[in-house]
Amino acid sequence: MSDSYRLLQPADLRPRNTFGVAAHARRLIEVLDAAALPQALAALDGDTRPLVIGGGSNLLFAGDTVDALAIIDARRSVVSDDGERVVVRAAAGADWHGFVLWTLAQELGGMENLALIPGTVGAAPIQNIGAYGVEVGEHVVAVEAFDQDTRNFVRLDAEACRFGYRDSVFKQMPDRWIVTAVEFSLHRFAEPVLDYAGLRDVLAARGITAPRPLDVAEAVIDIRRSKLPDPALIGNAGSFFKNPIVSAAQAAALVAAHAGIPVFAVDEGLRKLSAAWLIDRCGWKGHRDGDAGVAPGHALVLVNHGNAQGTELLGLARRIAASVQMRFGVALEPEPKIVGAAW
Repeated sequence: MSDSYRLLQPADLRPRNTFGVAAHARRLIEVLDAAALPQALAALDGDTRPLVIGGGSNLLFAGDTVDALAIIDARRSVVSDDGERVVVRAAAGADWHGFVLWTLAQELGGMENLALIPGTVGAAPIQNIGAYGVEVGEHVVAVEAFDQDTRNFVRLDAEACRFGYRDSVFKQMPDRWIVTAVEFSLHRFAEPVLDYAGLRDVLAARGITAPRPLDVAEAVIDIRRSKLPDPALIGNAGSFFKNPIVSAAQAAALVAAHAGIPVFAVDEGLRKLSAAWLIDRCGWKGHRDGDAGVAPGHALVLVNHGNAQGTELLGLARRIAASVQMRFGVALEPEPKIVGAAW
């Protein structure tokens, strides 16, 4: 125990996951200053590699208790400003939506399409979070992290992060790096990204023809609130499944067999499908097994109606994926990290 970290043992993790499922940590380290990470990890017997918890919005606990670590440093600062391009830095423990609102208060563009995504700044590059036509990796300058292999602090530029669709080197090697801070490149005069999910329609309905970043963020917030359940009211982790990527040939065959299936170009020879559409066509929207269910307003969102166990939510997710595989021949993969079980 020190001024820079504190050890809790045991610790209830139910309040630390947005699904609200019962889970416990044998030991939980809360790190107030990332510089103390080596000492904090040593308090977990040195060789232990704990589960890193941010806002708990991308986790499904479905197994045994764990050793856990949470970085709660939430500092934010401007690194450089040339009048147009501004580099900002946020510590891993900063609330993501709060950080987005902070950038908007500085009149900076880039983060507005990612408003109201739950979680922390540290989780954002791991998942390469994205929404409404923008991925966070597009704005990352560098990620600061602690390398558990070498026991050193490192700085990885955007190329080294190997960002992909809901993917990064941090997700590919989850036990190696602990993200401690992220630097982002933003702009005072950025062109807004509006060609996605009805953003232009919402702005036009408000009579806004030259939207500021704040206008876009407010539109995104309203759209998200109209579609997605609030984790504060009903346990969920947002979209549970990734949108599947398939070959152009498979996508063409699906279009021929299933009228109206949404298909989006990704790259030469690859297409993205709507997981929500596939799941909805299999009849899962609003389905409920005990307290484990699917949100009535969005087929991609699994919900905990009260006391669902993580294993029950995982079982429901597996049945959903199996039905999509059987009907469409498309494999679904979960977005959240499943703790204590294999997908």
